[in-house]
Amino acid sequence: MNFDDYLKYFEQVLLDPASYPTYTNEEYYNYTKLNWSRTNRWLKKFEPSPAVRELMASITTPQKWIIITEPWCGDAAHSVPQLYNIVKDHPFITLDIQLRDEAPFLIDNYLTNGGKSIPKLIIRDANDLDIAVWGPRPALLQEVFLHLKEQGLNMNEIKEVVQKWYNEDKGVEIQKDILNLLA
Repeated sequence: MNFDDYLKYFEQVLLDPASYPTYTNEEYYNYTKLNWSRTNRWLKKFEPSPAVRELMASITTPQKWIIITEPWCGDAAHSVPQLYNIVKDHPFITLDIQLRDEAPFLIDNYLTNGGKSIPKLIIRDANDLDIAVWGPRPALLQEVFLHLKEQGLNMNEIKEVVQKWYNEDKGVEIQKDILNLLA
């Protein structure tokens, strides 16, 4: 689906969670409400850096950027709108949003340490061959995340640190990752 359709899906989940089995779970529904706010904040506030704008301007052949995500995902609430803002007006880049938990289950081909961690970005060329894969979070944050897990923090404590990290980082590290992927 395109990004507008994803936002409509996201909003529909919030308006009618009973129609979406995952979101009848109150915890997932509450994450989704919070993620809606985060997503919309980043859509309004995030601006790609001059270096990323320059890199994007240098792309003159067709690419397909596929993001595998779900509205309940806290990391996606930050990364997906940032990635969208990077490519939204690019004439050679098509953005395709795939849901992790629905067919065709593309995530099965892009596991992280054996898990279905999201979001995942797959960048493909005009021949539908993978150029690069990114995710589930900026590399620097992934190191922090793994370190916190090794220390034995519970997921609620980890989520708090991760959310604070995203707010302080303001999209700097995801842009560094994109620059490194496509340099």
